[in-house]
Amino acid sequence: MVMQFAQRRGINVIALVRRSHQSFDLKTLGAAAILDLSDLKASIREAVMDITGGAGLNGIIDNVGGPVSGELIRTLALGGQMVINGGMSAERFELHNFDVLLSGVEIRANIYRYFFSPPAEADRPVLREIIDIFGQSGFHVPVGGLHALTEFKLAVANSLDRADLGKQIFRI
Repeated sequence: MVMQFAQRRGINVIALVRRSHQSFDLKTLGAAAILDLSDLKASIREAVMDITGGAGLNGIIDNVGGPVSGELIRTLALGGQMVINGGMSAERFELHNFDVLLSGVEIRANIYRYFFSPPAEADRPVLREIIDIFGQSGFHVPVGGLHALTEFKLAVANSLDRADLGKQIFRI
């Protein structure tokens, strides 16, 4: 979904996936390019630099973590930013101090602040824009299952093991 928001703002997105799935055409969902880790012929850095013409990435949204995160950080352009938004991988990523010091990159966490307090008045225009985009006919939300709360084990298993199915949603 983030790719679709980015595309609407004119941002080029490189989607990095463990393996491609036939059920999702990431290019129609906003990806300018796709890096499939299961079929990568070069290093992630080489592939990214090739796609960007040597410019590197201006931003990364990382929902998984793990060793690939360290490789991606090293592809950031001068002053680039990485937002850590999730941690599906149990593995850590490694960096050398110079990976950050010499490139001026910023690494930060995204904390969904509305869990703790209601949206601020200043956030309303952006939230309204998001809601409006969600309502557009071309916006796609991949729904992989609607579950009663009693099916929470299946929903969690599908989220962890079958991300290709789409989002698992509870009926309340």
